Amino acid sequence: MEKKIDCRGMACPLPVVNAKKAAEELGAGDVLTVLVDNEIAVQNLTRFGEHKGFAVFAERNSDAEFAVTMKIAEAAAEIAAAEEAETEEEISCEPDHRKKGMLVVLSANVMGGGDEKLGTSLMKAFVFALTRQDYLPETILCYNTGAYLTCEGADTLEDLKLLESEGVTILTCGTCLDFYGLKEKLAVGGVTNMYDIVERMEGARTVVRP
Repeated sequence: MEKKIDCRGMACPLPVVNAKKAAEELGAGDVLTVLVDNEIAVQNLTRFGEHKGFAVFAERNSDAEFAVTMKIAEAAAEIAAAEEAETEEEISCEPDHRKKGMLVVLSANVMGGGDEKLGTSLMKAFVFALTRQDYLPETILCYNTGAYLTCEGADTLEDLKLLESEGVTILTCGTCLDFYGLKEKLAVGGVTNMYDIVERMEGARTVVRP
């Protein structure tokens, strides 16, 4: 069975709400196609479908029309009620520009070897360039002298705060903050430990090291 619903012109989160209702009426192997008119709706519908275990395919039909097709997994209706609260938390009415699985590692407050002044300038430029990418990293890890980049007085601070405001997780090694006497000067992001650093590196799809 195939079903198509038209959610063009609907405000967030109505496309996902209507798709969820339609999916509950379908059985395993059935296909649901949702028409929407913006990329935010495409992102939300894709996350919804993947969370349910559906096979999801999105395509742009025109500048003002996208089609998100889902092949319904088994027992969609039965698991819907239990997952309702969790699904609602995933719906966002803001665009998500982060690249899933992308991890940026800043292990020093300078970029490259050689002249320290040049290295400092290059690192500042690197962090600024991150803010101008089409897709942002999911996480930025700072350790060793990279801890200075997230602390008061750093030239990179405003750009890192901008990245954090866009949803990027920024974490600085607590041991490093203690070693350099920076614990009370952390100005953006949170504190992490070596276990978490290793776990995030192992789980990353892409690791970027300037």
